[in-house]
Amino acid sequence: MKRKALFIINPVAGGKKKDDVPVLIKKNLDKAVFEYTIVFSDGVRHAHAIAKEAIGKFEIVVAVGGDGTVNEIASAITGSNTVMGVLPYGSGNGLSRFLGIPMDVDAAIKNLNNWHVESIDSATANGEWFFNMAGMGFDAHIAEVFSHEKKRGFGTYIKSAFHEIANYKADTYYIDIDGVKSQHEAFMLSFANSSQYGNNAHVSPHASVQDGLIDICVIRPFPLWRFIEMGIRMFTKTSESSAYVSIMRGKNIKVRRNKPGPMHLDGEPRIAGADIEIIVVPSSLKIIAGESYRRKQ
Repeated sequence: MKRKALFIINPVAGGKKKDDVPVLIKKNLDKAVFEYTIVFSDGVRHAHAIAKEAIGKFEIVVAVGGDGTVNEIASAITGSNTVMGVLPYGSGNGLSRFLGIPMDVDAAIKNLNNWHVESIDSATANGEWFFNMAGMGFDAHIAEVFSHEKKRGFGTYIKSAFHEIANYKADTYYIDIDGVKSQHEAFMLSFANSSQYGNNAHVSPHASVQDGLIDICVIRPFPLWRFIEMGIRMFTKTSESSAYVSIMRGKNIKVRRNKPGPMHLDGEPRIAGADIEIIVVPSSLKIIAGESYRRKQ
C-alpha cells in the first residue's frame, strides 16, 4: 500500500515563488511509494489547520516553506503518528539545515523517498510550540523588525541587524533552570533546540534535538566594534568560546524579565509576558531527516 502524502505550500514563505513546486514533486517523488495531494495555504495559521485535519488521513505532511511554516505544521501534528517532511523555502531554514535536509528542492523531494525518519524533541514557551529556536532580546527585536520588511532573505536580515544594534539596550533576566537560579544582564537570550538560527549561523554548536534538553544561550553585552566578530563566531561554530557567551542546558526553564516584550518562536515574532516558562517535550515529533544526519549521542 502506498504512503499518503500531503504537501502544504506556503506561497509567501521566504519571498520565493513556488509555482513550479507541483511539477518538481511530480518529477522527483517516487510514485511507487507515494500517492500525494498538494494544497496551498492562504493565510496565517491556515497551514496549521490543514495539517491538524490531515492527522489519521495522511502518513506524512510536508511543509513547503521556512521555519515559520514548519512551526505551523509541526505544532499541529506533534505527538501524533503523522510524519513531517520539509521542502526548505524560507529565509534561514534553520531546522532543515540542522537535520541535513537538502536546500536544493529537487534533492529535498528525493530525500523524502529515503524515508529517514527521526523522532526529535519539541518545546513550548508559555504553551506555544517551537522546534528550532526561540529567543528574547536583540534577536527577538530583529525578528519583529524583519517581519515588516517587504523584501525577505538573509541580506535583509543582516541589514536590519546592523541598522538596529547601535540603539539596542540589554535587559536583565532572572533564570531558573531545573531549580538552579541565576541572574544575567543579556544582549540576547536564545533557547536552542537545534544548534542554529538558520543560514548556518550556530549560536549553540553542540545542541541536539534528541537529548531531551534545551540549550540556554546567554549573550552578554559586548562592545559594538565586536559585533562582526560575534557573527563570525556563529558561522565558524566557535560562539561557545567567546567571553561574552554562556551556555546552560535544562528541561524546564523559567525566565523573568522586568516587563513584557518581544519574543520569537522559530523566527516568528510576538509580544510575550514578563514571565516565560519553557518546557521540553522529548521525542515528540517524527520528521524525515537528510541522509547525512546522524543522531548525536
